[in-house]
Amino acid sequence: MGFARACSVALVGVEGVVVEVQADLEPGVAAFTLVGLPDKSLVESRDRVRAAVVNSGAEWPQKKLTVGLSPASVPKSGSGFDLAVACAVLGAAERIDPAAIADVVMIGELGLDGTVRPVRGVLPAVLAAAEAGYQHVVVPEQTAGEAALVPGVSVLGVRSLRQLIAVLGDEPVPDEPSADRGRPDTMLAGLMVPGAGLGTGLAPLSADGTAHRPDLADVAGQGRARKALEVAAAGGHHLLLSGPPGAGKTMLAERLTAIMPSLSRQESLEVTAVHSVAGILPPGEPLISRAPYCAPHHSATMQSLVGGGNGLPRPGAVSLAHRGVLFLDEAPEFSGRALDALRQPLESGHVVIARAAGVVRLPARFLMVLAANPCPCGRHTLTGAGCECPPSAVRRYQARLSGPLLDRVDLRVEVEPVGRADLMGTGGRGESSAEVAARVRAARARAAERLAGTPWTTNSEVPGHELRTRLVTAPGALMAAERDMERGALTARGLDRVLRVAWTVADLRAVDRPDASDVAVALELRTGIQRGASLRAGAR
Repeated sequence: MGFARACSVALVGVEGVVVEVQADLEPGVAAFTLVGLPDKSLVESRDRVRAAVVNSGAEWPQKKLTVGLSPASVPKSGSGFDLAVACAVLGAAERIDPAAIADVVMIGELGLDGTVRPVRGVLPAVLAAAEAGYQHVVVPEQTAGEAALVPGVSVLGVRSLRQLIAVLGDEPVPDEPSADRGRPDTMLAGLMVPGAGLGTGLAPLSADGTAHRPDLADVAGQGRARKALEVAAAGGHHLLLSGPPGAGKTMLAERLTAIMPSLSRQESLEVTAVHSVAGILPPGEPLISRAPYCAPHHSATMQSLVGGGNGLPRPGAVSLAHRGVLFLDEAPEFSGRALDALRQPLESGHVVIARAAGVVRLPARFLMVLAANPCPCGRHTLTGAGCECPPSAVRRYQARLSGPLLDRVDLRVEVEPVGRADLMGTGGRGESSAEVAARVRAARARAAERLAGTPWTTNSEVPGHELRTRLVTAPGALMAAERDMERGALTARGLDRVLRVAWTVADLRAVDRPDASDVAVALELRTGIQRGASLRAGAR
């Protein structure tokens, strides 16, 4: 009787569980049994592994073979277990030393000819292996750069099962022919879900950083909206842009990521892990360093926004926009269920999805930007534009954005139509994204210094209790906000959000704490009511 074991990783959302792949050989009629709660794609690995082993020059054991995946209570899915199953079988057959693979995590799909094909989710799988204490990982050659992002782990990238057998047996490693450079590499097909990135509106940069990025200087006029965009980027505050069609709401939202700071190392790993699981990680770009931008269509379902699918849920748009921007254009056209599903992740920074197959927790700390027209035809706020929508239709259209959802939006800006002087360039060109981004970085640095030693990094994450007790404003700064709360114009959550915006405005002005003018700017940005405060107070 022969026995051997190897290790692999089962992904549950973006979190991994190390799975021990055990192979047992007993005398009897030749058979191959796979147990341990596998799904359909994993059950089919029996035929893939057998063909790959034979075509790699090894002998398939003609005995009763049982392969167990432990823990058996965790659902296993995907083809990433093929490599571990093949090595466990060869170890049980004593083709390779069982001790050489006992503490090695193997991730990869096997082709019938023995080639090792890449799979999605390598980064979160290697992160789970490192947290479990494993130090050696074998992955497909195409994803070795992604696996090497995890510190403290020795990564071996292989092209074929033949190479891995030779490495484990201290034999000469055979050369495998590389792909024809005149054609697309078919091995990378397993990394990308066709149409996934296009379906979500995700627009990543190219690996060399030469992709065109929209510049804020392209926006004509819109001084108030530009300042609100700067405050949103500096503090991570949610933003509502309302106005007639053609005013530039979409242009402003598309340029928000250009003024946001680059992601930290930990944030980059979080974003890359989500994109790797979702199958939209661009080949050749193992680490995403810029804030992502996700703009789903207004016909998107609730499952596509927060996550879902058959079996264990997959990341939705809120997770794909993690540490970046989620832009909902024509927000009133989204279904009410889809919009209301955003309330919980807006507060907690993650989404918990419960299904019959299990419960998945996905990261979802994003900056939400809503764009809305004032009425179905969009001409309600235009003078002499001939809006024919009855008042009841205007009220119904605006009520599609529920009060609880709008209460979580910090900044509400009315985007005015662009004048002829601004559009033709006679009004002067606005600031570029680089100039605004420099102020945003300085404001973020001030907030990070103030919040050092706490679990928060931006003003939008600070709880209300900390704002009212630990972070003290200037004397008398909150008088206007307290009056609004007494009149019912502000809720308790609204007061906390006004305080957060006021701290961001103070950071942009490079002052130690907000005063009455900063709170007035925050109130004006939240309620839209003119309070005599210039929005220029939000920038130096």
